[in-house]
Amino acid sequence: MAKIKPSKGAPYARILGVGGYRPTRVVPNEVILETIDSSDEWIRSRSGIETRHWASPEETVAAMSIEASGKAIADAGIDAAQIGAVVVSTVSHFAQTPAIATEIADRLGTDKAAAFDISAGCAGFGYGLTLAKGMIVEGSAEYVLVIGVERLSDLTDLEDRATAFLFGDGAGAVIVGPSQEPAIGPTVWGSEGDKAQTIKQTYAWDRFRGDLAELPRDSKGGIKLPAITQEGQAVFRWAVFEMAKVAQQALDAAGISADDLDVFIPHQANVRIIDSMVKTLKLPEHVTVARDIRTTGNTSAASIPLAMERLLATGEAKSGDTALVIGFGAGLVYAATVVTLP
Repeated sequence: MAKIKPSKGAPYARILGVGGYRPTRVVPNEVILETIDSSDEWIRSRSGIETRHWASPEETVAAMSIEASGKAIADAGIDAAQIGAVVVSTVSHFAQTPAIATEIADRLGTDKAAAFDISAGCAGFGYGLTLAKGMIVEGSAEYVLVIGVERLSDLTDLEDRATAFLFGDGAGAVIVGPSQEPAIGPTVWGSEGDKAQTIKQTYAWDRFRGDLAELPRDSKGGIKLPAITQEGQAVFRWAVFEMAKVAQQALDAAGISADDLDVFIPHQANVRIIDSMVKTLKLPEHVTVARDIRTTGNTSAASIPLAMERLLATGEAKSGDTALVIGFGAGLVYAATVVTLP
């Protein structure tokens, strides 16, 4: 029986560079109030959101990804041709095939990098980071580009009072590469499919094959495209109580305590969720907490790398800091790990 030669990868992996892209259009709460019965004060108190970015027709999923990726590649100090794999997490690339990652890999100038999309909602960045770490340690790639990107304005029902104010657009990217010391901890991840209906798409795209007269209509009589809807209170309770446990498990798996942390970067879903997690985890005052949601909104898979990029750009976090990152959302799915910031 022949023996397969073992893979030879790096001993460990780390994030080497980060980049972000936010669309040029800034949308204040006043615009949202044109289609829902609410108030600026209510939106801010319930979510913490003051503004969000919405993409123009030219700011496609691919275009935003390429902008963010270019910054991450430059930050890491490598050439695009050195990237061995491109992993894109998104739920808002509407072509079933081919994967948008293949277009991005080609346009960036990689040397025929492996490229694929994943659909893990707001936990997608954590899923992608875990896959990248595995590729580098296993030896199938030296550098991996992980992108979280969304155009959630395309999946927003502006007449849905529960969600119209939540979502924004943008892309965040990181380069993951070899390391001689641990810099990405064990991932605590999983799914709770019995709660899948708490965050979902309003209806499937294949309904357009049927009688269009039966499709949902907006207040002006136009067809409502599929959108994201959620059971707000159920999601809030799950995120606050269950995800704090997952975050603690990630700390335990990395062999550190809350006192050892420098930065906490949770998925930017809701400021109240973030604040509740900080309290439950008993994070010390010295820990910098990302609250990028205030001006970026909920960008799903893009929210963690976008928040990471902003903290480093503003100096609120610095290279070498120890950060706990956790994403959670539709599925319901989640992923948490401890990383060393690039």
